[in-house]
Amino acid sequence: MRAALSTAVAVCAITAVLPAAASAEPTAVTGGLGAGFERISVAADGTLADDNSAGASITSDGRHVVFSSSAKNLTPGGTTGGDRAYVRDQGTGQIKRIGDLAPLQPPVISGDGEYVAYSVQWMKNVRVRQYQVSTGRTASADCWAYSCNQPSLSADGQHIALAILMKQPSSPERQRIEVQDWNNGGTKATVAELDHTSPSRPSISGDGRYVAYQDGGTEDVFLWDRTSGTTSGPIEDPSAGAALVQLSNDGSKVVYLSGSDTYVHDVHSGTAQLVPNVRGVAIDPTGRYLLYAPYDTNGPSLTLRDLQTGTNEIVSNQPASAGTNAVSDGGRDVVFQSTAGDIVPGDTNGKSHIYVRHFS
Repeated sequence: MRAALSTAVAVCAITAVLPAAASAEPTAVTGGLGAGFERISVAADGTLADDNSAGASITSDGRHVVFSSSAKNLTPGGTTGGDRAYVRDQGTGQIKRIGDLAPLQPPVISGDGEYVAYSVQWMKNVRVRQYQVSTGRTASADCWAYSCNQPSLSADGQHIALAILMKQPSSPERQRIEVQDWNNGGTKATVAELDHTSPSRPSISGDGRYVAYQDGGTEDVFLWDRTSGTTSGPIEDPSAGAALVQLSNDGSKVVYLSGSDTYVHDVHSGTAQLVPNVRGVAIDPTGRYLLYAPYDTNGPSLTLRDLQTGTNEIVSNQPASAGTNAVSDGGRDVVFQSTAGDIVPGDTNGKSHIYVRHFS
């Protein structure tokens, strides 16, 4: 195989420059950038991160990995506790801390590796912060007096899909799913309005045209098209409930769960490919390679399937987990987390670490 700070009122635009993030040169580990395994959450001198790391995703080209960690030794002048977001550049071997606030959810990265977004606690609300990796500049999504979370970034980071949670003492809880466009001064487009605040998990395509999301109240999955201003769906069988996993970067495939099975919906044909008795975790940017977790605990914990040929590649035999955006273009690389001590040599501290499985 191959390969979103503010007060409780509105905020917008890129507003400030943070102090330069510290970086360090990690030591190479087994697998390098060739086929094999590589540990990503390593300290400046190549020793293991001294606390847990989790919530990783990878860019389309496999060069950048973002993750959160409570380790204090990943960069010089490490934090004194609590999670922070980090980006590892696979090309240079450098690692940067991104922002000084703790992510409330796993950080996400744009397809080109230039932007990172994650939700943070701010006073009584939750805000989505977006950081430019190369400069440290930051912007906050415009949530008015509400909270917002669940960010998803387009390939160039200029479009961000997120959920705005509207909780008022005198009115029912509800949420609005929006796309905010940094190219046009934070112009907003409403994707959907839901009469609950259950996770909607918006997932945006690389060009910002499509957003897939779930309605947790009705257990349905929908696809919104910015160009036509229309919404299609539910895309699943009307007699079955569904939960969204991810929209592929090219907008051609929607992965969702229904019962104990995974389905890969083809946007153009309207048909769905069944992958039975597995839990879909992520799909690569092209929509061809599906990362899934079998329900059988006696087998591999993560497997990558070529949806065209039906062939599988084992990602990890040891206990491991992954999230969306875990697979690079063409299935070349898969990022995951594990507490297993024998994925690469020298893992002795029993913490959760981030690994990349390179297939080429």
